[in-house]
Amino acid sequence: MEKQNEVVLFGTWASAFCKRVELALKIKGIPYEYVEEDLTNKSVSLLHYNPVHKKVPVLVHNGRPISESLVILEYIDECWNNTPKLLPEGPYQRAKVRFWVNFFDHQIMARLLPIIMTRGEEREKAIKEFNELLKVFEEGINKDFPEEFPFLEGKTLKYLDIVVGTALCNYEAFHEVVDVVFSHEKNPVIMAWVKALKNHPLMKETLPPHDKFVDKMREKYLGQYP
Repeated sequence: MEKQNEVVLFGTWASAFCKRVELALKIKGIPYEYVEEDLTNKSVSLLHYNPVHKKVPVLVHNGRPISESLVILEYIDECWNNTPKLLPEGPYQRAKVRFWVNFFDHQIMARLLPIIMTRGEEREKAIKEFNELLKVFEEGINKDFPEEFPFLEGKTLKYLDIVVGTALCNYEAFHEVVDVVFSHEKNPVIMAWVKALKNHPLMKETLPPHDKFVDKMREKYLGQYP
């Protein structure tokens, strides 16, 4: 017999997409069981709960699976309708947050792999394109959410903070293994935001250890893209 409100998260420790869900659960104060997946040898449970994409993260709530990190975040916010809320109350502000989160995932995050895969002038071009998109993002969130930025330490983490923080707060590892892709000089608002997020106790608790993450990146990328 299933426990009432049983929550299980299938994930991998180095995935920013899985860390999003972990962080949201912690912010909401939701008890959960975590199952670490080996993506080279996927479990029967993972294949059962996510037969379409066969990927993590998957949140299983009372035996019912939800896939895709952004879908899971919204499910958590709606299902556990307690404070703190991850998304704004107003539909227009929610739409704006969703727009910039999608921009971040589909434009900015998508530009990291070309940086990893290239060298020399091609990498310089890829970094330039990344920074141009980051500038658009920076200006957009400043315009749409002036009351939220700069992010102050001690504030409650929201939807955008979760998505950006779990990805960019590992920037030092990326710079160490691959290249320097953004800095305070080029992206002052983003850098200040990321540094404040990195100091948040729940973010610190959730992010993977730096040295372990560096080793994982070297193992995954340097051998694959010499």
